[in-house]
Amino acid sequence: MTETATLDRPAAVKTEHVDVLIVGAGISGVGGAYHLKEQCPGKSFVVLETLESFGGTWLQHKYPGIRSDSDLYTFGYRFKPWVGAPIASAEEILKYMGEVIDENDLAGHIRYRHRIDAARWSSADNLWTIEATRLDTGEALRFTANFLWMCQGYYRQSKGYTPEWPGMTDFKGPIVHPQTWPQDLDYKDKRVIIIGSGATAATLAPAIAPDSAHVTVLQRSPTYFIPGRNANDLADTLRDIEIDETWIHEIVRRKILKDQAMFTQMAFDQPEFVKQELLNGVAAFVGEEEVAKNFTPTYRPWRQRIAFVPGGDLFEGIKAGKASVVTGEIDRFVANGIQLKSGEVLEADIIVTATGFDLNVLGDIAFFIDGEPLDFAQTVTYRGMMFTGVPNMVWVFGYFRASWTLRADLIGDFVCRLLNHMDKKGVASVEPTLRAEDADMPLGSWIDPENFNPGYLLRGMHLLPKRGDKPEWAHTQDYWAERSALPAIDLDGPEFKYAGAGVKNAIAAE
Repeated sequence: MTETATLDRPAAVKTEHVDVLIVGAGISGVGGAYHLKEQCPGKSFVVLETLESFGGTWLQHKYPGIRSDSDLYTFGYRFKPWVGAPIASAEEILKYMGEVIDENDLAGHIRYRHRIDAARWSSADNLWTIEATRLDTGEALRFTANFLWMCQGYYRQSKGYTPEWPGMTDFKGPIVHPQTWPQDLDYKDKRVIIIGSGATAATLAPAIAPDSAHVTVLQRSPTYFIPGRNANDLADTLRDIEIDETWIHEIVRRKILKDQAMFTQMAFDQPEFVKQELLNGVAAFVGEEEVAKNFTPTYRPWRQRIAFVPGGDLFEGIKAGKASVVTGEIDRFVANGIQLKSGEVLEADIIVTATGFDLNVLGDIAFFIDGEPLDFAQTVTYRGMMFTGVPNMVWVFGYFRASWTLRADLIGDFVCRLLNHMDKKGVASVEPTLRAEDADMPLGSWIDPENFNPGYLLRGMHLLPKRGDKPEWAHTQDYWAERSALPAIDLDGPEFKYAGAGVKNAIAAE
């Protein structure tokens, strides 16, 4: 794509200027708006959202039973107490986010149905120019911003990832992806195959099994699950003795984070012990034979996300005969279902492809730096949130082994501290730059696949920025280190290059 092609717009398009432009009104974008109001009260800002309302994932996904797979004491914002069950439905999460917007007067800053088409940085003006389209009217819009805060997530909202299998056109029933679930899909008394073994399949199967004739979860290989009560005993005890909800939120949050840190470290230090404990938890519902057959992964714990199954509802469905799990590889689709490479045919009226996300990079927006197209794969990430050669921009990319929002809050603090620091210095732009000691640093993929390897990341790794072998130049995925490291970042360190009027830092002076 050329820059000229993206600028084919009426000359009279009105330009609106803000200090900060936030992309996306999901969990990260709404949190970012809150932090800006609280920590940078003098900054003007706008949030542009493609969908018709706030919520991101929790608005886009409408399949039956959709719920969090992270506890809401840590997935919720640190500044807004969570008062419900730890694992929440999409409806409950949207209600919570709506309260954050209302309680902090954020609604006036959010523009829905605004799609960003291109973003251009000008070093001469120290500005981003954003070309957007208002989807409800087709109107072309233009914004300028001093700073761009990318909170759009990491996957393509318009469609999920579905592999191409032979014979898909031969199947006589509907093939649907949970991300674009048809609201009129009738699965009552129907045989349903759900392809996939992650949190989506584990959520969807028990939600539709009571009304379906039967649900078969078809997986190529097993995954880990943690069944348990959807309750927090500590929170309930503190409520019984009438502790304030703000205190409860903080106390329970800290306890969960401590427990998660211990569990994560143990998964590295004693993987076989952790594996057996996880398998024992599932065996308590379905028995040792079923665990050996369909619930024993070949990888060590935490190389992929571990889904929490509240009340063990997936396994209760298996015990009741309403659901089953089959481990095998697909050979092809046939008219009445799916034929496996073993020769077995699984019959179905509906096939659901719970096969993951279609990863995109920074919202599929065309980026240009001083007229040149930007290829993020040629940049090096600064702590998984900034990029070499890209001024005045931060991307929120959360954690896989901890709640996404934990990092959104940490980055919110960092962005606000950086903006206030730039004002104090009297500078107009900042970008991360490799230091002299980084000259021969080996570069690798965005995430170390030996450490974490979900399919959607592996498929799109070539599109993502590079990482180095030092904490400054990697997304470490370690909340327990970053909660101390990010607030301690020296904003006058040699990895930051400032420019614009009134530059005072020693590096620029040299």
